[in-house]
Amino acid sequence: MSKLSSFDPEEWVKKYSDALYAYTVVRVNDTGLAEDIVQETFLSAWKGRASYKGEASEKNWLFTICKNKIIDHYRKKANAIVRVADLDISNQFFNEEEHWTKEGGPKDWGIDYTQTIETKEFYSILELCKNKLQELQQSVFVMKFMEGLESDEICKVLNITASNYWVLIHRAKLQLRSCLEKNWINP
Repeated sequence: MSKLSSFDPEEWVKKYSDALYAYTVVRVNDTGLAEDIVQETFLSAWKGRASYKGEASEKNWLFTICKNKIIDHYRKKANAIVRVADLDISNQFFNEEEHWTKEGGPKDWGIDYTQTIETKEFYSILELCKNKLQELQQSVFVMKFMEGLESDEICKVLNITASNYWVLIHRAKLQLRSCLEKNWINP
């Protein structure tokens, strides 16, 4: 008998919907889509309740289902996105010899890294900057740095080559750095 057979799905919604929604919305950048994914999570959990063995907590089980729903979303989304060829990295950052340009090179942000940053402010600016990335760059960034997936797994989910992955992640990091410098470090 399943460990969840006596659980009421309404209790899952009461206990976990807000946390699942908060987890999802920052990963998909769309409130309606986040709500849909959370609903799909509960539906999948209900359908799969007989297979729940209780090896993980109910909360962890639901978050795992949710994470898989998010990955499924990116997999479907990647099939609809035009693939980025091995593009030159923007001349904004590198010269012909592939060295940093004077304007594009890393700057000293003048931050004392031993001090706590204003976390709420930083994450709101990071979210703004993340939303400015191209769709595929954003997908790669979220899967790598928010979901913690390995590069080979991301390539498989998004059906991209390893070199395409590295171009996308590199461009995403450069654009995020530039955006953070403009909007947070040196506003």
